[in-house]
Amino acid sequence: MSKESKTNAMRILDRLKISYETVYYECDKFIDGIHTADLKNVPHEQSYKTLCAVGKSRNYYVFVIPIEKEVDLKKAAKAVKEKSIDMLPLKELTKVTGYVRGGVSPLGMKKAYPVVVQQDAASLSKMYISGGRIGATIVLTPSDLIKASGGCFADITC
Repeated sequence: MSKESKTNAMRILDRLKISYETVYYECDKFIDGIHTADLKNVPHEQSYKTLCAVGKSRNYYVFVIPIEKEVDLKKAAKAVKEKSIDMLPLKELTKVTGYVRGGVSPLGMKKAYPVVVQQDAASLSKMYISGGRIGATIVLTPSDLIKASGGCFADITC
């Protein structure tokens, strides 16, 4: 792959010398994580979506959860030591993250926000996350995602 086609997320992993694979799929607009996993023919239990939230403090947070799960806002708030959090409004997504809906990676956002990965991921040998653009997926170990993002594992789903 040429250097020009790499996303910020991929460049971060390269800089940290973290091994990863890239899976590409044909898609020119947002589709949900389940349909994306099906397009790539990858197991749902290894496929994760990236959600962005804002706390009562106005700080931003990134949550990485299985595609078939929903974030529990109370558990997520507790994990980041906030009184409460709300999902980031879609109209603010690109301004805050630098990514478009369907291409949000927990790596390489405009700023480094705290990242929390659903604790179940810790037991996986590999996981699939957004590669930083629609049509690109990164495959890496959960521990490497934590290392690259400076994040942590916590129970944040319903």
